[in-house]
Formats: sequence, structure tokens, C-alpha cells
Amino acid sequence: MKKALLTTVLATVLPLMFGAVLHAQKTGAPYNTSFGLFLDLGNGGTFVGPHVKHFFTEHDAGQAMIMFGNDLTVLGVEYSYNKPIPNASGLNWNVGIGPQVYFGDDLTGFLIRPQAGMEFKIPKVPLAVGFDWRPMWDLTEDTDFEAGRFGLSFKYAL
Repeated sequence: MKKALLTTVLATVLPLMFGAVLHAQKTGAPYNTSFGLFLDLGNGGTFVGPHVKHFFTEHDAGQAMIMFGNDLTVLGVEYSYNKPIPNASGLNWNVGIGPQVYFGDDLTGFLIRPQAGMEFKIPKVPLAVGFDWRPMWDLTEDTDFEAGRFGLSFKYAL
């Protein structure tokens, strides 16, 4: 069941992500689309996996990720509002929120993930690095809130 769900999600999401890359229009955003490695770390374990971020407008972006760790698989999407920091070329602050679903052996859950962070797009180089505070609100059974979670991303930016 889990493999079928993962296959269905990937078969749906990956073509959309690659279509967004191929048909992206230039905006005032620091880049159109990026993809790379995402690390979610802090209290409760470390998760690592691929992700993609796409700017739909100058300030509005969506991000999708699949992460693995602690015998769990996590699927997530997020909306973020991004804004440049004045007099700091390539540096942007961002805030956002999104749902995540995790599953493993006999375990499935739903998370809400607000985030606030910064991203640096290296000028004249197609690389970006991001750091976020990403508290985790688990809405499954005994709801739980964990403030000590952070994200680190390394991206190739198109």
C-alpha cells in the first residue's frame, strides 16, 4: 500500500515539477525553480531527501519534498512568501506554512509545518543555500508540538 501511494505521488508530482522547470517564466524572483537536497533536523531525528522550489510570482513560491529518516518517509508541500533583504545582494527572508504526511511501519501521521528563514542565492552562480526554523505540529492522535526543528537546503537554481 505504501509503495503504491509513493509511486502514485511521484508519478503525479515529478512531471508537474519538471513541467514547471521547462515552462517557467522570468519574474523578479531570485530564480525560477531550484532543486536539491533538504535536511530537516533538530529534536526528534534527522530527515534527508530531494526537494524542489518554484517561484510562481516575484514573492510567492511553492516547495515540495520527500524525506527519509528514523524509519519514516515524509512527503510535504509548502507555500512561502519571499522578500529580498535591502542592501544584501542575493539574500532573502521567507515565511510559510504547509502540510506533511509521514508513514513507516504501522505508523502514519499528519503534520503542519510553519517556517521562517533566510535563503542566499549566490550572485552569478546557479546555487542557493537556505536555513529555516521549522517547528512541527503533529496532529495525529496525541497532538504534539516541537519547536526545536530546523531546515537546511542546498539547491541548484535555474
